[in-house]
Amino acid sequence: MISGNSAFIIPPVILILAFLLDAAIGDPRWLPHPVRVIGRVISWIEKILRKYFKSPSQEKIGGAILVSVIVIPVFLITFSVCSAILLFTDSPIYLIGIILLIYLTATTIAVRELINSAQAVIMAVEDRDIKTARNNLSMIVGRDTENLNEEKILKATMESLAENLSDGIIAPVFYLALGGLPLAMAYKAINTLDSMVGYKNEKYVNFGWAAARLDDIANYIPARISGALIVLSSFLIRLFTDSPIHPFTSIKVMISDGRNHTSPNAGIPEAAMAGALGVKFGGPSTYGGIVVDKPFIGIESSSDYLSISEKTITIVRFSSILFIGVATAILYIRNIL
Repeated sequence: MISGNSAFIIPPVILILAFLLDAAIGDPRWLPHPVRVIGRVISWIEKILRKYFKSPSQEKIGGAILVSVIVIPVFLITFSVCSAILLFTDSPIYLIGIILLIYLTATTIAVRELINSAQAVIMAVEDRDIKTARNNLSMIVGRDTENLNEEKILKATMESLAENLSDGIIAPVFYLALGGLPLAMAYKAINTLDSMVGYKNEKYVNFGWAAARLDDIANYIPARISGALIVLSSFLIRLFTDSPIHPFTSIKVMISDGRNHTSPNAGIPEAAMAGALGVKFGGPSTYGGIVVDKPFIGIESSSDYLSISEKTITIVRFSSILFIGVATAILYIRNIL
């Protein structure tokens, strides 16, 4: 079932089943998850490296070592697992291998978790439970949330949905289509490293430099695909519904404001989403008590942020399904060649 005797090509049906599995169960805590394992290993190795790499220049070296000893083994271990499954194609054990492959592929996709996390914030706002909304938001963003009002809570949720559409869905599926599960899992390792050590604060500005730069490189193409998908989804939603979504403004803002971000990638999907929804992202945000004045992204033309935030989820769903379809087609072509 793994065509071409290659660990770098998965059958399109595996991707479809993995997507459906993620939609059905997400990432339940009772199941072992590769990203949680990777996160624990990162923390453990970081503690060891910091004992020996202490000056700013040494921290950069230590951070580069951390990236190497995480990403390369993750790639090789995943490659070994996929290759081992190929050895049992004529054995009843092969079925177990395929089930494992479906599950591991599903762990690289985070559609359900992303949407559930955003809905938890939105529902709390709907219930006028600002304390819970702030707490739920704090689980999906890095900024301080304790003083945010409803409008800022919902805007931060929309920003998170746009950025994580790229990081949590489009990018891993892109690498699945490009290099199978080994490359997708290596990407998840890179993204996990960035989320844990890729900060520009005093603690990680040097140690996390390598992780942050590698994450920027890995997300360069997926971020731009995500922006295009948001625009396309906006067109389709506007075409088939009477939803007040602005596809042409989405294109305009993505082009004009896509670079108005500290990240070379996050601004692209955020700008496309801001234009589609008629909102303005960015502005002053607080991180660890320090105010960071971010550039503004978008054109403010709407004020019903609760309704708009729900439309953000619709765009994320459309974009995810569209790209799963594209990736399935790519895998089908790769499997028959």
